[in-house]
Amino acid sequence: NLEGLRVLGDPMNFADLYYQEGADEICYVDNVATLYGTNNLLKFVSRTAQNIFVPLTVGGGIKSLSDIENMLNSGADKVSINSAAVNNNKFIYSASRLFGSSTISVNIEFINFKGKTFITTSNGRDIVFIDPVEWAKRVESLGAGEICLTSVNYEGLQIGFDIKNIKKISKNIKIPVLAHGGCGNSDHVLDLAESTNVSGVVIASYFHYNAVASLKKFKTKIGNTNYLDNLNYVKKQKNFIREIKTKLSKKG
Repeated sequence: NLEGLRVLGDPMNFADLYYQEGADEICYVDNVATLYGTNNLLKFVSRTAQNIFVPLTVGGGIKSLSDIENMLNSGADKVSINSAAVNNNKFIYSASRLFGSSTISVNIEFINFKGKTFITTSNGRDIVFIDPVEWAKRVESLGAGEICLTSVNYEGLQIGFDIKNIKKISKNIKIPVLAHGGCGNSDHVLDLAESTNVSGVVIASYFHYNAVASLKKFKTKIGNTNYLDNLNYVKKQKNFIREIKTKLSKKG
């Protein structure tokens, strides 16, 4: 639910592994950037861009045109904006006009709250009483080239995607939509693909926890190292990205 974050290791090692395994895109998100008013991803972006050759999207704490310019100059292909766009709708318009729509992705974090669905900011911490369908339409009209839908209720639980809301939101817009939050196996992705018209899927926990075993030698020395030491590593490693792609391909 975008809470209880754990330190698993150096993000560049994970990015390199996923690139080698066939990921089509890498997305870096600074989860506490908006909360603390900072963004610490520039050094990761520049170093990662030297080693991977798929699109790199960067989000978290991007609140000005100069922030976008710095990210692009560091090697990012796209930026993902949420809180700053909600706080100032014109930011999307200005950014898309200056850098091009294909460079501007808007992350819509939506949450089911008291029987209704609203958007959130600050990595799911603050509920904004705006309907995500209406917000998605607004974002599209302002020039965003892509929308990533993150389900706060499903994120990190690996129970499957919030297909009902993803379908409801995505069918009302024409720009590409990515779905994030809830993937726990390849069948979840297949179900999403067959039930909605999304263009792609963003996966974190399902890949990360299985990647830790492959990256044990790079294990971080900060954060919750006891958790890492006691983690039941997957004994037989496999390429989960290839598994998902193969299943999707077989189903057409």
